[in-house]
Amino acid sequence: MTNYLISFPSAAMVLSDEELQAAADAAHAVVQEAKDAGVWVFGGGIDESVPPVMVDGDGAVTEGTYPQTRQIEGGYTVLELPSREAALEWAAKIAVACRCAQEVRAFQYDPAG
Repeated sequence: MTNYLISFPSAAMVLSDEELQAAADAAHAVVQEAKDAGVWVFGGGIDESVPPVMVDGDGAVTEGTYPQTRQIEGGYTVLELPSREAALEWAAKIAVACRCAQEVRAFQYDPAG
């Protein structure tokens, strides 16, 4: 089994308040379906009101991010699935619920996982 990250940036969801509520309800239904299927690992949306920080090995904390990750925001789902094809099927369900395309990435195999 492989863990897959299914995600989208918040800017991809351009919805009215009414559409947003319908999308939230549909997304919660897909989450429940994934939980019922036993493939749910975790998921949620990045709280964009909380600024990111960097933590060094000595515990020093500084505001900001790596330049490459400055735009990390939006919604994320991690599912444990038997194949890339299964990940694409779940991504399609999430895309319908959220009304926007989803990005799919596989986590590397972790023998200790």
